[in-house]
Amino acid sequence: MIGSALYFFQEKLLFFPSTLKKNYQYQFQYEFEELFLKTDKNTIINALHFKVESPKGVILYFHGNAGDLSRWGTVAEYFVAQDYDVLIMDYRTYGKSIGKLSEDAIYSDAQYCYDYLLKQYSEDEITVYGRSLGTGIASYVASKNNPKQLILETPYFSILDVAKDRFPILPVKQLLKYQFPTYQFLPKATCPITIIHGTADAVVPYASGEKLSELNIENLNFITVEDAGHNNLIEFEAYHSIINTILK
Repeated sequence: MIGSALYFFQEKLLFFPSTLKKNYQYQFQYEFEELFLKTDKNTIINALHFKVESPKGVILYFHGNAGDLSRWGTVAEYFVAQDYDVLIMDYRTYGKSIGKLSEDAIYSDAQYCYDYLLKQYSEDEITVYGRSLGTGIASYVASKNNPKQLILETPYFSILDVAKDRFPILPVKQLLKYQFPTYQFLPKATCPITIIHGTADAVVPYASGEKLSELNIENLNFITVEDAGHNNLIEFEAYHSIINTILK
């Protein structure tokens, strides 16, 4: 029964979207453009494009599995404050975004956003950033394109790897519809890769992210933040130090 519940309700275990009314007005400290991207005939992706006067580049940000852009837009402003443009989208069923949710659909929408940026920026200006759930998506995009760099905050080896840790007695490999195999994408990425993970992460085990550093990828730099959890890396000086270094 538990296995059946995992199979049929896994989207509710993996995705925690909150929704917004279409007329909801975002309010942020920095200037932004609200976008409605029609990625296919039945899908509209809501996104925010923060723009600064003289950007050092642009960050394509893929957020975690909970909330919507009213929250994640504020998170993105951390990078806007460092003089970067930022494009951040809500996944299907999140916020104002609509469409049928699937792993392939998320990848397709992510690539659409990358292509959108290519109309305004050169690839060597694009940094792809993933946080938590978004790390697998960001890794996919980096594997299919040639951005300046890839930054992963609290990443997983794969969703299967995390599920095995959480449900050790269940045949999760046969039950999971979502894989997000970060470990398969990273070796195909040609850009510099920075991974930042806290040792006290209770959501995505540190060991899952650490396994990515064992893939023997020359362009990968794994940064350990001692005692940091899943949602509080920004409270640690080590996080600010590495971000300031790679975004200088």
